[in-house]
Amino acid sequence: MAASEELYTKCARVWIPDVEEVWKSAELTKDYKSGDVSLQLMLEDGRNIEHKLDPKTKNLPYLRNPDILVGENDLTALSYLHEPAVLHNLKVRFIDSKLIYTYCGIVLVAINPYETLPIYGTDIINAYSGQNMGDMDPHIFAVAEEAYKQMARDERNQSIIVSGESGAGKTVSAKYAMRYFATVSGSASEANVEEKVLASNPIMEAIGNAKTTRNDNSSRFGKYIEIGFDNRYRIIGANMRTYLLEKSRVVFQADEERNYHIFYQLCASAHLPEFKALKLSSANDFLYTRQGRSPVIDGVDDTKELCTTRNAFSLLGINESYQMGLFQVLAAILHLGNVEIKDRDADSSVIPPNNRHLMAFCELVGVTYQDMSQWLCHRKLKTATETYIKPLPRLQATNARDALSKHIYAKLFNWIVEHVNKALVTNVKQHSFIGVLDIYGFETFEINSFEQFCINYANEKLQQQFNMHVFKLEQEEYMKEQIPWTLIDFYDNQPCINLIEAKMGILDLLDEECRMPKGSDDSWAQKLYNTHLKTCSLFEKPRMSNRAFIIQHFADKVEYQCDGFLEKNKDTVNEEQINVMKASKFNLLVELFQDEEKATSPTGQVQGTGGRTRLSIKPDKSRDTSSKEHKKTVGCQFRNSLQKLMDTLNATTPHYVRCIKPNDFKLAFSFDPKRAVQQLRACGVLETIRISAAGFPSRWTYQEFFSRYRVLMKQKDVLADKKLTCKNVLEKLVQDQDKYQFGKTKIFFRAGQVAYLEKLRADKLRAACIRIQKTIRCWLARKKYLRKRSAAITIQRFTRGYQARCLAKFLRRTQAATIIQKYQRMYVERKRYKQKQAAALAMQTILRAYMARQKYQALLREHKAVIIQKHIRGWLARCWYKRCLEAIVYLQCCIRRMRAKRELKKLKIEARSVEHFKKLNKGMENKIMQLQRKIDEQSKENRLVNERLVGLESSYTVESERMRGELNRLRGVEEDAKNKANQVSSLLEELERLKKELSATQQEKKTIEDWAQSYRDEMEKMVAELKHQNGLLKKEKDDLNRLIQEQSQQMTEKMTRAIAEETQQLETDLNEERSRYQNLLSEHLRLEEKYDDLKEEMALSSNVSKPGHRRTDSTHSSNESEYTYNSEYAELEDGTRGREDVTRGIDTSLTLKLQKRVTELEQDKQLLRNELENREEQLQRASAMARGAELEYESLKRQELESENKKLKHDLEEMRKSLLGNAATGAGAPGSPAYKVLLEQLNASCEELEVRKEEVLILRSQLVSQKEAMHHKETMTEPSVYKDDVSKLKDDEVKQAYVGLKDTNRSPRFMRQQLEVSDLLSRLRSAAPDLRKLNEDGELWLVNQGLKETIRLLEHQLQTQRRTYDNEVESLRSELQNVKEENNRQQQLLAQNLQLPPEARIEASLQHEITRLTNENLDLMEQLEKQDRTIRKLKKQLKVYSKRIGEMGAGQTEGQTSPGQMVDEPIHPVNIPRREKDFQGMLEYKKEDEMKLVKNLILELKPRGVAVNLIPGLPAYILFMCLRHADYVNDDQKVRTLLTSTINSIKKILKKRGDDFETVSFWLANTCRFLHCLKQYSGDEQFMKHNTSRQNEHCLSNFDLAEYRQVISDLAIQIYQQLIKCMENILQPMIVSGMLEHETIQGVSGVKPTGLRKRTSSIADEGTYTLDSILRQLSAFHSTMCQHGTDPELIKQVVKQQFYIIGAVTLNNLLLRKDMCSWSKGMQIRYNVSQLEEWLRDKGLMTCGAKETLEPLIQAAQLLQVKKKTDEDAEAICSMCHALTTAQIVKVLNLYTPVNEFEERVSVAFIRTIQTRLRDRCESPQLLMDTKMIYPVTFPFNPSCLALETIQIPSSLNLAFLTRV
Repeated sequence: MAASEELYTKCARVWIPDVEEVWKSAELTKDYKSGDVSLQLMLEDGRNIEHKLDPKTKNLPYLRNPDILVGENDLTALSYLHEPAVLHNLKVRFIDSKLIYTYCGIVLVAINPYETLPIYGTDIINAYSGQNMGDMDPHIFAVAEEAYKQMARDERNQSIIVSGESGAGKTVSAKYAMRYFATVSGSASEANVEEKVLASNPIMEAIGNAKTTRNDNSSRFGKYIEIGFDNRYRIIGANMRTYLLEKSRVVFQADEERNYHIFYQLCASAHLPEFKALKLSSANDFLYTRQGRSPVIDGVDDTKELCTTRNAFSLLGINESYQMGLFQVLAAILHLGNVEIKDRDADSSVIPPNNRHLMAFCELVGVTYQDMSQWLCHRKLKTATETYIKPLPRLQATNARDALSKHIYAKLFNWIVEHVNKALVTNVKQHSFIGVLDIYGFETFEINSFEQFCINYANEKLQQQFNMHVFKLEQEEYMKEQIPWTLIDFYDNQPCINLIEAKMGILDLLDEECRMPKGSDDSWAQKLYNTHLKTCSLFEKPRMSNRAFIIQHFADKVEYQCDGFLEKNKDTVNEEQINVMKASKFNLLVELFQDEEKATSPTGQVQGTGGRTRLSIKPDKSRDTSSKEHKKTVGCQFRNSLQKLMDTLNATTPHYVRCIKPNDFKLAFSFDPKRAVQQLRACGVLETIRISAAGFPSRWTYQEFFSRYRVLMKQKDVLADKKLTCKNVLEKLVQDQDKYQFGKTKIFFRAGQVAYLEKLRADKLRAACIRIQKTIRCWLARKKYLRKRSAAITIQRFTRGYQARCLAKFLRRTQAATIIQKYQRMYVERKRYKQKQAAALAMQTILRAYMARQKYQALLREHKAVIIQKHIRGWLARCWYKRCLEAIVYLQCCIRRMRAKRELKKLKIEARSVEHFKKLNKGMENKIMQLQRKIDEQSKENRLVNERLVGLESSYTVESERMRGELNRLRGVEEDAKNKANQVSSLLEELERLKKELSATQQEKKTIEDWAQSYRDEMEKMVAELKHQNGLLKKEKDDLNRLIQEQSQQMTEKMTRAIAEETQQLETDLNEERSRYQNLLSEHLRLEEKYDDLKEEMALSSNVSKPGHRRTDSTHSSNESEYTYNSEYAELEDGTRGREDVTRGIDTSLTLKLQKRVTELEQDKQLLRNELENREEQLQRASAMARGAELEYESLKRQELESENKKLKHDLEEMRKSLLGNAATGAGAPGSPAYKVLLEQLNASCEELEVRKEEVLILRSQLVSQKEAMHHKETMTEPSVYKDDVSKLKDDEVKQAYVGLKDTNRSPRFMRQQLEVSDLLSRLRSAAPDLRKLNEDGELWLVNQGLKETIRLLEHQLQTQRRTYDNEVESLRSELQNVKEENNRQQQLLAQNLQLPPEARIEASLQHEITRLTNENLDLMEQLEKQDRTIRKLKKQLKVYSKRIGEMGAGQTEGQTSPGQMVDEPIHPVNIPRREKDFQGMLEYKKEDEMKLVKNLILELKPRGVAVNLIPGLPAYILFMCLRHADYVNDDQKVRTLLTSTINSIKKILKKRGDDFETVSFWLANTCRFLHCLKQYSGDEQFMKHNTSRQNEHCLSNFDLAEYRQVISDLAIQIYQQLIKCMENILQPMIVSGMLEHETIQGVSGVKPTGLRKRTSSIADEGTYTLDSILRQLSAFHSTMCQHGTDPELIKQVVKQQFYIIGAVTLNNLLLRKDMCSWSKGMQIRYNVSQLEEWLRDKGLMTCGAKETLEPLIQAAQLLQVKKKTDEDAEAICSMCHALTTAQIVKVLNLYTPVNEFEERVSVAFIRTIQTRLRDRCESPQLLMDTKMIYPVTFPFNPSCLALETIQIPSSLNLAFLTRV
């Protein structure tokens, strides 16, 4: 108590009792001291009062909770648990935050708002589905989800007990709970049981609900609905039990009340044709419907309600005939109520004849008018021997009529309940159930009768069960945490229950009095007094009455009037009237009364319906069936059914919903504290609070306690073990250890301790704030002082500086005058000297130049004379040489002729001698040997000469290069000298001209100044006159301009707004159309899957019926994986292919019609996209043509070279043959050995020629290999500079090498004599040629020399290439130098600009930028023109080479093999690509292999292996290549079956693996690629723009597959939607934890106290998802789609959908969680969103629109952080939160909860201001975002650059049966 008294200090707030408001808040103005008899308080209105303490108890008033705890979701989270705290918390949540649900431990308190709230939609259900109960704001859906989850987790049945006063909203709460189960669980059968369960609500409301003074839709009966679930927890059925129908309402209603709704619905629909036979009219015409004088409910259309009721009847299987029968019975009851009974005398009554209402009644129920009129006014009395018919007085007859009406209605009610239960029962075995109990709450009125007694009796039983359950949970919690606990004293109402139901209790005495022949209410009252008045303290007798009694219930004392207890307990009906009903011709009425004798309860007992349920007790067959024995009283039946209900509830896990009625006037969001407290006491909420407060109501986990109260700890107190840290700190802070207990995972606190700790925390923070404020204020003051001091010093510095500058200025001026004088004098003297020097230099220059020119002319004449002499002397020498040579030759010829003649004579003489012949032969041999030796020596000399020549050439090259460089340098120097000389002369001339202009300008200036002075005087007068006029005109002009600008701006804004609105509307229409179409596709897919499931079930059933006839494929493994293709697929495919084709045809036509409009809307967009693709394709085609032209040119050169080689070989062969022929003919000639020698020499030369040619070809092959390597290097890094050189070598120099081999005799060195093959042959054929002469002419040496010339040519080419490289290096250096010069120029320009004034600087910068851009544009234009010229040139070459290829024969090229290929060297063959030139990019397969193709390529394909090892989209390419072949052979059946099998197989694999993201992503990418291939090769011009010529050749030729393209597009849409669902299922568990709950920035979010419903901890555990988890998952999605080759545009759409899901789920949870709406959480959200944006930036997806989907979440986070006080803040919020709806903004403001005391709540007035400002917004009232919404997807055309003929099929796909065509 000491700790509590310490809290009663000054400024502490307390609660004091108040008559009007029940509890009133006050603040202590003086500290309380022990022993004080009163407290000094100040009320909230400012009045000071003195509060007297009770002198006996000395109890202090209740302390008020800190403001930070006010408005908590759970009442048990309050530190002070008492009645005023509970009442205030509920009021704040209900009035300020507009929250109608609040937890109180295990109880959900629901306050009726009397207003329709948007918190029960499907989106709210989806938001609560799967969530923990403490994670979300309190809601009836949270209770339902908890019950559903516990049923599945604990395998235990559940119950939801909904109780409260009439008008508190019990029925609505129960209805929403059932709607939740129906939505989240679904149905296990095709009968849609969940819809039937919900359909039972309008029926039961129509026949069991009525308008009362407290409620317009009050349930006048209790019901318990068991909703059954199967083992997969799907709804399979339901069962309903009803309790204590208020039958008296059928015949009587109080003022402002109505009868049951069904009567008014029938009267409102009386004008309908089918109801004419009922003879109904207005409700005011019938007694049973007009007594309350309120036949209409505002806002309710009874006609529409009847339509709803009839639809519900139809849904539950009650057909139209039964419905009309029910309506007949109801109409008959209304007519029966209008039957007027008159007095005949005092003891009898009579019905006037031909009473139309009685006639209508008899006609409707099928009974005779006479019998009915008689037994309404008479009754039959039976004695032991006789039977009497006794007339009834009018009052008794009227009561009997009303009893019959009540009885009929009760039987009808029973019949409807029974048939509803039959409709809700299914054949599936029930695994578990959830019961929903909608029962009346505690009632007390001015006059309480039998109904109130039964209701309060039921509430006593329920309260006892509730108390025991709460106590049990509290005990379990303490035992679980292993803390000591003592027995908690709580109110036990078992004595009150014993008073009612025990032996000799009230019900027992009532039944006994009913069995007495002359029992009455008075005698029963006396028995009660005698029995219980003295023995039971809970029973009392009123002072002023002997016909009433008082019972002390748990909620309040209630006085019951005994009048009518016996009659209502007996519930008797005239037996003869029942017999008349049984004799009816109306079958339905007979059915209602057929169980009259078999019933286990008396007629009219609605409670008997409880006996028809699963928990009913069967009647005992052994007892007598007489009416006296089998009848039970109403009280007895109610007690039995209530006991069964309690047994059911005890066997389940209960969940409690307590409905509170806030006021008696049905005002929206109006709170009456008196009525609320009364109901809180009655429903047991305060009892729950009391039980919790008696123990340890406040509970914290160690982590939460450490996070919250870390500020109270010192650094040394913080240990590694947080549990030990908390223990140490608590022992220091709270001395009384009884105030807290340490459990295993939690710390338990007594009531008030959390408030004490919060006070300590607030004091600590307040002291820290004061210190921070002190420090900051000191810093601000010091900063101000330093600023002033600095300003003073600055002023002093500037003053002193000014004075110093003045002195320095004077000194500078004096010094400057001296310097000016000095330099002026120096200038005069220097100018005079310069003039003299210039004159002397000019004269010297002219003289020296004249002398130099004369000398130069003389040298030039001498040089030219020498040249002329040289040429003339050379000509004369040549002429003399030619004459001498000719003479010598002639002389030699003569002498040789003479010597030959002489020799001939000698030879003729010596020939006759054998000895001479031998000598001759010997001489010939010697001569041959000499010739051979001479040839060898000559070859050595040639080799030495060649080596010497090569050395000379290299030295000459070096020397020439050096000389050339020197010459270039000298030329440059000469040019510079010339330029400078020209410049000097021009500058002198310019100087003279400027001097003349200066003098003229000075004269003109003097004249102009004189004229200007006079003109200025005149103009000043004119300006003064015009200024006034100009001002007026300017003002007028400004007005006109402003008017024009305003009008133009208005017009522009109007046009812009109109265009924007129209564009937005068109985009919206397009998206809506796409969305509708894609929704239709998803619905079609769902129906198709359903059809496939049914078909599989039928197939399985047929297969089961025929065992033994199924074969398994031999290739089928016994242990299949989930990808294994079963042979059943083939059999089912064959059996159902015909039906599927028909179905697919119908579906295709339907989808084509639906897509027509979408296609039209996308045409414009496609045209623009095609134009862009065309431009890109032109560039690609140009580059491809250039490459193709180069390859063709190389091929042509190679072919030409080979043909020339072949021709040369042919000529040599002919020469060899001719030589051999000549040798054969002249074998006997003496010169035949010479021929052989010459032939051997020629063969050697040919062999040498072949070797050289092979070397050339090998060199060429190596160059080609080098080129390929360089090309590969270019593709990997950057273009190489060597590519052009290699190309040049191939184009020009190799050709020159070949020419050198071919025409060796064309060398410049031997141009004097050109020898051909024919000349050589003619010389050889001549008789006895002179071998010496042949050798002298050099024919043999020419061959060797040609080979050397080839080698020299190749060396020359290498040198040329080296020089080219050197030139390129020089050009690069020059470019570098230019760049440096440009840089220097830019720096100079920048320095100049910095010296200019700002205006001139800007102008100069602009001018320079314009100049630079102009130069760049000119350069780019030149490059573009150069590229165009290159393209035109390549096109011309391509045309020429194409023509030449066409002229060449196929056979000519096939036999040409490069000799270089015969060399054993690792060289690359040049001719490889030609082998696949004829491949058409098609795959051929047999018809029987189609299923194998589908199996291996689709059904058994593993996406991961394909994505990693193969090219993206390979299955799509393979399928299209197969399709191309089917189109090529013009097989329409093959095309159709292939496409159908492909589509069906993809659907099948997606159906089997639809939850695997990798599979779905893989087939989405391949389906899109297949669709793009169908478009790209369709032959349409719009799709062929980006194709190469080769790709255009691969277009489909026979079939137009546009319709199939549409079907495949639909399939792609379905796969996309499946992909989104997969991602959503993966991301959904991560979003809330990662985006909201996890503290990304540690220490920002505070932890507030929580109640029994624990929220999920924000501290990350091992299994908790964080933001990094989301980012990793997004990266995994992105990388998977990129690996699969998904189109980039499609990836952007997927990412946009992902971010929409993240934003929508996060925002929805934020709107449903009060604990998340705080300033610190806003900071966390904004940081998380920035991380998501960073992820988008890293992936290059900022332009995909994903960021915009997060805008609502960003604005919600900003809304949590902005100021929320003034009107300016409201305006800023309205302009900032444009992406949030008004409902969302108001919801966030209502939920905003401070985490610390220094934050302020949002005032109600501010929220009203926001609502007023946003009133004009046109938007949807929906609170939550639709998380199931999927953006319409589009598939932009993305052609492939991959050539089909280059695709290789890996062996891993097992597609060896495919043949490449």
